[in-house]
Amino acid sequence: MFIQTEATPNPATLKFLPGRDVLIGEPRDFRNAEAAVAVSPLAAALFEVPGVTGVFLGSDFISVTKDVTEWNHIKPAILGVIMEHFLSGKPVLAEGTAEPELSGEEFFDATDSETVEVIKELLATRVRPAVAMDGGDITFKGYRDGTVFLHMQGACSGCPSSTATLKSGIENLLRHFVPGVEAVQQV
Repeated sequence: MFIQTEATPNPATLKFLPGRDVLIGEPRDFRNAEAAVAVSPLAAALFEVPGVTGVFLGSDFISVTKDVTEWNHIKPAILGVIMEHFLSGKPVLAEGTAEPELSGEEFFDATDSETVEVIKELLATRVRPAVAMDGGDITFKGYRDGTVFLHMQGACSGCPSSTATLKSGIENLLRHFVPGVEAVQQV
């Protein structure tokens, strides 16, 4: 099994591509070992590598975030965990694991429902695929008074360039295609 790695805009996060499907359905973001232990054997095993502080499971990739430890010290161990997991045939998610719960309901005024649908469509077709290429994900959280509220996950969470991505990329895209959108804010 050959696992490719790719740098992400976030220097603390590296993207691992095992050359096979990782997760069917919505991506999963684990910010600590406790969150992973009952849900994902793969994520839990990755948190056992000293220095790992975050694991994001995408459709065909795994993004791993580290602390101050150098990549050359932990990358071999991470590759070993991923390879061992897939060769063992263990599931990525534990049996009976439900889809991730939304952390808080979406919020927007009912009169803005058409605008929100356009925003969600643009996020799904133009933004999320591009963000996934960088090892992360972005989800809609709300819309109020011309401001779109988004949640960034994986490599995007805590990335030094995430503000530029939000302001220069996503905000400009939404302002261009959706009348009434004035700003984008991370939650």
